[in-house]
Amino acid sequence: MDAAQPVAAWRGQTHPHPRCPMGAQGGRRGSRGGGAQAGTQGGGSSGQGGRLSRPVPFGRRFFPSKPKEASFNAEDGYVKMFLRGRPIPMFVPDAVVATYSLDTKLDLPHKKLKLDWVYGYRGRDCRANLFLLPTGEIVYFVAAVAVLYNVEEERQRHYLGHTDDIKCLALHPDMVTIATGQVAGTSKDGKPLPPHVRVWDSVSLNTLHVLGPGPFDRAISCVGFSKSNGGGLLCAVDDSNDHVLSIWDWQKEQKLADVKCSNESVLAATFHPTEPTLLITCGKSHIHFWTLEGGSLSKRQGIFEKHEKPKYVLCVAFTENGDTVTGDSGGNLYIWGKGGNRICHAVPGAHEGGIFGLCVLRNGTIITGGGRDRRVVLWGRDYQKLQENEVPEGFGPVRTIAEGKGDSLFVGTTRNSVLQGSLATGFSLLVQGHTEELWGLATHPTLDQFVTCGQDKQVHLWSVATHQPLWSKGIEDAARSAGFHPSGSVLVVGTVTGRWLVLDTETRDLVTIHTDGGEQISVVSFSPDGKYLALGSHDNFVYIYAVSQSGRKFGRVGRCSGHSSFITHLDWAFDSSCLVTNSGDYEILYWDPSTCRQVTSAEAVRNIAWASATCVLGFGVFGIWPEGADGTDINAVCRSHDGKLLASADDFGKVHLFSYPCSQPRAPSHTYSGHSSHVTNIAFLHDDSQLFSTGGTDTSILQWRLV
Repeated sequence: MDAAQPVAAWRGQTHPHPRCPMGAQGGRRGSRGGGAQAGTQGGGSSGQGGRLSRPVPFGRRFFPSKPKEASFNAEDGYVKMFLRGRPIPMFVPDAVVATYSLDTKLDLPHKKLKLDWVYGYRGRDCRANLFLLPTGEIVYFVAAVAVLYNVEEERQRHYLGHTDDIKCLALHPDMVTIATGQVAGTSKDGKPLPPHVRVWDSVSLNTLHVLGPGPFDRAISCVGFSKSNGGGLLCAVDDSNDHVLSIWDWQKEQKLADVKCSNESVLAATFHPTEPTLLITCGKSHIHFWTLEGGSLSKRQGIFEKHEKPKYVLCVAFTENGDTVTGDSGGNLYIWGKGGNRICHAVPGAHEGGIFGLCVLRNGTIITGGGRDRRVVLWGRDYQKLQENEVPEGFGPVRTIAEGKGDSLFVGTTRNSVLQGSLATGFSLLVQGHTEELWGLATHPTLDQFVTCGQDKQVHLWSVATHQPLWSKGIEDAARSAGFHPSGSVLVVGTVTGRWLVLDTETRDLVTIHTDGGEQISVVSFSPDGKYLALGSHDNFVYIYAVSQSGRKFGRVGRCSGHSSFITHLDWAFDSSCLVTNSGDYEILYWDPSTCRQVTSAEAVRNIAWASATCVLGFGVFGIWPEGADGTDINAVCRSHDGKLLASADDFGKVHLFSYPCSQPRAPSHTYSGHSSHVTNIAFLHDDSQLFSTGGTDTSILQWRLV
């Protein structure tokens, strides 16, 4: 085969069938990034916690009974691997050909990862999930991680026992033991991972007991410890159609009773503080008072009489004397006489819109948190308003409130932020989160900073030192990709509409805005010399711009046309003379940026030194693919700047760390959990001291320290 033939000859083999869903629409990965679909179809937050269904190509199936093994052609200098039965040829550099063998065993990487920091909080659709521990830490969760954050010492610890999204959290009266419940997930080989409750020690982080798997369906939506009798019981409500309420002796891992709770959603389940056999559940159009006798639960419905019956009873708490207090979607505070199911006092219209959070303070006064009005209000024991303040609009409605030291409060919001402050001083940001699916991630070329952007139309430039945004900026379109100019002075954000923005990294000002195609810009990347910008689009084209004035002026060179599916990844040569691209149908193509022409000579590209390794297909990285992999199983890959490590982000919530080069089939890796559902992107900090990973629908950013 002569040198000019291979690329062109092989290209035909890697085309999908013309009507194959992996083509223009982009198959699973394409639809998954689409936002609206993603939430309902796939990610952990749908409550299913599973993966999206695979497209079955028309006309022919790509699932051979046994996956084809990779092969090495020494004469022509290429390795051929197979994804879904499709051949993917990859050129072997001349320096390696003579000594290369597919049987060489690769070593595990010389470093490991340790979870260092978790950015984000799940307030969007979860409640009563923020507490202050005696250690001075606040505990909350996002993705599959329970976070213990010591605010004064600026330190986090992490409980990592869960396999998928955590949905609820409860604190034992001993203030040390914690219970967390998770959604159903899917294992790597497609087996369902049932929802379960984990009971763990917040000091040692040891798992004490696991309730389930088995008796729960879909997800655990509420969990609560008994507050009297030593806290020996635990209640849980699952997310099945009947929202089954079950009572457990958690230390024996034994179920004592269960009952169909409600056809409608259940938002809270809690034991009464002094009546050991009394529980309260509430949610859509109901509040129920349950009595546990022997192995059965009997129910009394809450009676509203002359008071407005709300659409939702949103939250519940207890006063010092044992009265039950509820907040509802009508903004009403109702007080139910001790253990009774009748209202003995009412504060109608306490808030404009719903009351999402209730907290009884140590001194017996009550704090309420509003949804629509975002107000935090202090009520005396006689339910007279004493003081109030408002959460700034950008952080969203109040979701939950926890009492801190002195008069300080912690407030979780529905826009996935945690604030700290007091009614006297107001509230400031402690934890910033994204609120929708997250794909865009890039690290600064020289500083300890990184940028994230996502479906929520928010761009955050983060400081690694403070774990806070240096700035945040709202944009008009959902964002999909990001990249810094080598000077670090500007960054580019690619959106789902084909628009791309250039922002000043110091001031966050918009430098310029352009549009290419009408589909999402999956990847943006400046050449190492800063003279070109390449943008890979879902419309199958790569758009090339000439760049001047340190990234402030852009002139379009043209577009690279030749891929038959959407562009997924791209890398530049060290000398900026060439770029390589991957597409949704597993093609690897090479381009000359000055002409936008495809480079078809194998000899011209075989020995190129690449400035980065973010393409998921290529000789230096193909060992990341597990046996029998679907080509959408790995979303991102990144080489460390020292060239010794390779990290990958997969569809099973895992981050992998390999040695680089990773040029043997099924290379060994260290594997790390923390995300739920798909991990969408990954990047090393400029000095390789940290690695960052983004979760898709779990909206979290995890920062890993290399040790």
